[in-house]
Amino acid sequence: MRELSKKKSDATLSKGKVKILNRVLDDIRELLASEPEAKFLDALDDDELPQNSDAVLVMVQYESALAAFRKRYLRYVSGYGDKWITKEFVEERKKARGY
Repeated sequence: MRELSKKKSDATLSKGKVKILNRVLDDIRELLASEPEAKFLDALDDDELPQNSDAVLVMVQYESALAAFRKRYLRYVSGYGDKWITKEFVEERKKARGY
């Protein structure tokens, strides 16, 4: 999308492209629903088709939200390497330590 935006930022996306992008964005929005950044995540409007530059702006919001998610929940854990810090991982560590 960034490359398309550089070449033709005012070109309008087709309904098909908007539909494909929204399927991916919907999954990400669902994953991030409880995160503070979720309020900034919008779907692309398939009634008023966006221009390439509009789509890039929307996707940058998702990229930023995913980066914040990664920073918040991915940690280096000695003996494990990079791990996603989930409830299950925390419980597993507690059990291993005898808590």
